[in-house]
Amino acid sequence: MTNATSPATTPSSRPVGSRLSRVLRTPVGIVGLGLLTLVLLLAVFAPILWGDRADAVDTDNILAGPSAEHWVGTDNLGRDLFYRVLVATRLSITLALLATALGTAVGLILGTAPLLLGRRAGRLVTALVNILVAFPGLLLVLFFAVVFGVGAQGAVLAIGLAGAPSFARLCQTLVAGVADLDYVAAARIAGVNRFRILFRHVLPNIAEPLVVNVTISAGGVLLSFAGLSFLGLGVQAPAYDWGRLMQDGLAGIYIHPLAALAPGIMVIIAGLAFNLTGEAIAGALGVSPVTGVTPALRTPTGRTPGAELAHDAGTEDLVLDVRDLHVAFPGAAGPIRPVRGVTFTVRAGEAVGVVGESGSGKSLTALSIAQLVEEPGRVDAHRLAFCGEDLLAAPGDRRGAAERDRRLGTSLAVVFQDPMTSFNPAMRIGSQLAEVGRHHQGLDRRSAAARAVDRLRAVRVRDPERRARQYPHEFSGGMRQRAMIGMGLMGSPRLIIADEPTTALDVTVQSQVLALLQDVRREQGAALLLISHDVSVVSDVCDRVLVMYAGRVVEDLPTADLHTRARHPYTRALVAAVPDMATDLDAPLATIPGQPVDPSAVPAGCAYAARCPLATALCREQDPVLVTADGGAGRVACWHAGEPVLAGDRPTAEEATA
Repeated sequence: MTNATSPATTPSSRPVGSRLSRVLRTPVGIVGLGLLTLVLLLAVFAPILWGDRADAVDTDNILAGPSAEHWVGTDNLGRDLFYRVLVATRLSITLALLATALGTAVGLILGTAPLLLGRRAGRLVTALVNILVAFPGLLLVLFFAVVFGVGAQGAVLAIGLAGAPSFARLCQTLVAGVADLDYVAAARIAGVNRFRILFRHVLPNIAEPLVVNVTISAGGVLLSFAGLSFLGLGVQAPAYDWGRLMQDGLAGIYIHPLAALAPGIMVIIAGLAFNLTGEAIAGALGVSPVTGVTPALRTPTGRTPGAELAHDAGTEDLVLDVRDLHVAFPGAAGPIRPVRGVTFTVRAGEAVGVVGESGSGKSLTALSIAQLVEEPGRVDAHRLAFCGEDLLAAPGDRRGAAERDRRLGTSLAVVFQDPMTSFNPAMRIGSQLAEVGRHHQGLDRRSAAARAVDRLRAVRVRDPERRARQYPHEFSGGMRQRAMIGMGLMGSPRLIIADEPTTALDVTVQSQVLALLQDVRREQGAALLLISHDVSVVSDVCDRVLVMYAGRVVEDLPTADLHTRARHPYTRALVAAVPDMATDLDAPLATIPGQPVDPSAVPAGCAYAARCPLATALCREQDPVLVTADGGAGRVACWHAGEPVLAGDRPTAEEATA
């Protein structure tokens, strides 16, 4: 499905060189990178330069104190402790990095398991991580050290596995913040497999806080490793690291304290190098070092999944056929039904608008059509067909599912309302458009890139070759909306669903986007389903208007009749609430008293009765059915359709709220 659809974590868009320069401009960054460079240089070159001197035995200088010849003194074999401390840098740093890498790898696996394994298996992994996080880290280290045995290998496994749960918890939090965003949901619905979603859409957007956390935790791992070796559970003789040297020097600490203090000082310096560098990177990137969709499972009632539905007469040109659509979510007091029995059709080339207040079910109806309602939502309908294909029927096999995804991906385009959150911020605009062509149309990389540039040109994006190489943040709001429409045009859409496409845009850009939708509709011959709370926008663009209230369509009428022949009191109230050039500037603006209905507590009878100036006892007892209006111009669901509203009939705000 071609969807242009927001992240809690947005990676920095600055080049790597710019970010590094920001780190180097801070005192913390300068000190941290300087110390880290020194430590890494010692790890590489110290054994080469001073390895022989560190192992040279001098029985004439056993346990000697600091001197001009031996700056830190000697050990019980007369070996120079200063050089041994320098040479031990390689093993200490290597083992710490190995343990950090192991903890990071295991943490990533555990942290991304809920995304890869699905909801049920993911819950088990999450529960395991929660249990392990509850144990103190030191206790886990000692437990694993006993399990894997003493020695460097056992210490690496113990420290790495003990550090994995906390990293997994951070990873789970970050993944959860990105996995529910629109562009990830769109990729999932489009048939992109979970591993590709993880590595292409999720991990790039959480990489920075993870890298910062790994850099900082490396200092803690180094300290833990030194502690295990000091306790005799880590590196064993004849090998030595800083912890082993501290243990050897402990016996004579009151006589020659530098023998134990020198390796301890190196542990502190190396730990500071990692921590300060991580803090500097976090500050430069604006990342906190501490914290840094599946298709809806449908259980239709009263219909057999996969059952073939015969086409009715006169439906050959139907692009969308929706009959008795219901959407439900579980609630504390029973199912909540924000969409209740919506029925309408959209024909080829037709533009249909859906209007209503927030919470009336407009967007959820569109999401149901696009199969973007997430679990635990349930979608049911007597018929939900797109281009003659029953969208609620289960595909016969995996090949059938892939074929349906391909058809939807090239025939149905969805443009959502928030342009800033509609693209993956870690990918270039052209790459995201090209991905549609490669996945759904089988184009190679070069052909897909050329098609993406052509589609950007088709939606009036200037200099499309250069723009295709830019990231979403480099586009203005209006340009992002154009690019979203261009993504929908990567195929040959039969239907474009535009959900509040002009939200947060100024009037000039709003007009341009609406004009572009009209041009696309004419040039592509596509039908348009435009969802908006703005009656004037729908009046300018659409041929027909659906008015929704409390999850139901209360009126369906031609746009030409919207301002003059609307029959439902709610429709007339929406139209009256929009000022025009003839509005009396001295009179108060028209409003609709009361509040929209809570979907979890829909009253008996007509849901609009509490706010309606024409409501009677019948309205509060029986819910009117959507029937053909007098004269055949549209449909209306109202017991008093077309009756005039007198001044004394309008309820007060208190009455409407009650």
